[in-house]
Amino acid sequence: MPLILSEESRLVRDTALDFFRQRSPVTALRKLRDSNDPDGFSRDLWRQMAELGWTGFLVGEDDGGSGFGMTGLAQVMEASGRSLAATPLMSTAVLGASLLSLAGSERQKADCLQPLLAGEHIVALALEESSRHAPDRIALTAEPNGSGYRLNGEKCFVLDGHVADSLIVAARTGGGVTLFLVPGEAAIRTRLIMVDSRNAARIRLDNVTVGADAVLGRVDGGGDALDLTLDRARAGLAAEMLGSAQEAFDRSVQYLKDRKQFGVPIGSFQALKHRAAQMFCEVEMTRSAVLAAVSSLDQNSNDAAALASLAKAKANATLFLCGNEAVQMHGGIGMTDEHEIGFFLKRSRVAQASFGDTRFCRDRYARLSGY
Repeated sequence: MPLILSEESRLVRDTALDFFRQRSPVTALRKLRDSNDPDGFSRDLWRQMAELGWTGFLVGEDDGGSGFGMTGLAQVMEASGRSLAATPLMSTAVLGASLLSLAGSERQKADCLQPLLAGEHIVALALEESSRHAPDRIALTAEPNGSGYRLNGEKCFVLDGHVADSLIVAARTGGGVTLFLVPGEAAIRTRLIMVDSRNAARIRLDNVTVGADAVLGRVDGGGDALDLTLDRARAGLAAEMLGSAQEAFDRSVQYLKDRKQFGVPIGSFQALKHRAAQMFCEVEMTRSAVLAAVSSLDQNSNDAAALASLAKAKANATLFLCGNEAVQMHGGIGMTDEHEIGFFLKRSRVAQASFGDTRFCRDRYARLSGY
């Protein structure tokens, strides 16, 4: 597996870096936070991203996408991580687009996937039911109700769930897990603002009735599409975390060059050189892990799930390290809200808990590797 980018992927990377640098710097996240924006992201920015085709990277050409794959989308995710851009990339372009394209009926694709590709429809996956990622522990129930189903239960930490036009709800049915496509307004939604200023929601379904045509895929057979989608999410989030770690490292190195103590740049101190060198090495190893994961997913390799878990575990540790070190290297100013470096530390705490913390991902990697 060559750990290099194709010319097309490099073009996507350069375009995405320029896009987020100019149109969604960290100051945009601060503005969304301080204004308590009701959406938590810019819908105009999201439509511009859709015009660039990024919403369709995981959707085949027959369904209106480009089918460019995870390798291309990872370049967009990494670029968004460098500026901490708050967008529905994960909730809609990764989770929503994947599940709709993998398991959606023609009617579901026409109603939801096509407007999703145009940046006009937000989709959120309602999966988690506890503070820890546990995709197999689903208690929300879907009971037969005439020709349809009645859904009861609660989900937490639903990314962009407070503004989602459609929810993909994972529910426990008689023989397994079934995915349902539910209108967003059918749920009781409570917005949650995370420590990193991103959006999530608590979703409650009280006797919500849906027809049989709301089933996404097969009854009791939602697990396969969900497993692949979650692996894409782990690899995609690892790419975003890689971008954040790289940006935290770059800003720290620049500060070490600019800040002087005893008449010399503090970057000349051996202890700080060693710490910066460790950050550099961890970022580069994470880059290799992420590229291996997204490449294996695009190639449908047998080890794709294991590599996605490996990439997420590595990204968790790397961003944790870079976030901490960046704040410490900036000293007192790094602890202030006025300085942007603290935003990267906060993002690390939320991102590492999403779609599997380090312990979850290491355990999954071990099990998939036969241990």
